[in-house]
Amino acid sequence: MPDTLYDDRFTFRVGGVTFEVHHSRGETDDHSWVWCPDRGVVASGDMIITALPNAGNPQKVQRYPWDWSKGLKQMAALAPRTLCPGHGAPIINDAQKVRRILLETAEILDKIVDRTLEAMAKGAPPHTDIVHMVELPISKSPWLQPIYDEAEFIVRNVIRYYGGWWNGRPGDLKPAPRAALARELAVLTGGADALVERAVKIAASGDMRLACHLADFAMEAAPDDEGVSRAVAELYERRAAGEGGLMSESLYKSAAVYAREGRPFV
Repeated sequence: MPDTLYDDRFTFRVGGVTFEVHHSRGETDDHSWVWCPDRGVVASGDMIITALPNAGNPQKVQRYPWDWSKGLKQMAALAPRTLCPGHGAPIINDAQKVRRILLETAEILDKIVDRTLEAMAKGAPPHTDIVHMVELPISKSPWLQPIYDEAEFIVRNVIRYYGGWWNGRPGDLKPAPRAALARELAVLTGGADALVERAVKIAASGDMRLACHLADFAMEAAPDDEGVSRAVAELYERRAAGEGGLMSESLYKSAAVYAREGRPFV
């Protein structure tokens, strides 16, 4: 088993070949990447996954895209010829492409961080509103497509770090139980079936984000109503089908399964 603890960098030799292990916060606080100067190879681990970095996972601990970017720039400064990513095929003996991948990935993370902080500096609206204020950078490079994580989620991770856990909405500082709120909204709108009927109409207009909010309240207000459960499940199945990122697709599919089983989201 490993028996060596290091802080910043650790160098060792095996079979006459030198390896440097470097620390950089990435998917985990103790993330490491490896540089082999003798062969010009950098093994980035999951700091490169041949897709937009997984720096905003909604179900994981805090991640640090600014440090992630710094680590990628450190790799690029070494001028590696070969890149072994955490996921995807290696780039072999193509220093120019390796440099481009590393620096383009660092650049898109920097843009997300800078634009999020700029939006936060303009005021302190609820976090969801800040997310919509940020112009998300888009890349045409195949190694930066949001097929797993998404830029919107990375924005949320930046907000979480600098803005705390409270979302900025006064009623959510010390909230009532979600199920109680859902029941009250159902009473005001004429019942859970009215909520879900409205959700379906909104979804038909193309606004799946707003439709799913209403669907959640309907499901939470009347989880035993088979008609409501079925309609909510169908909405989330439709939303999952329209997603390009694996995380979003999987979570929406899970919501559909919960709804079909009559299990509220609270």
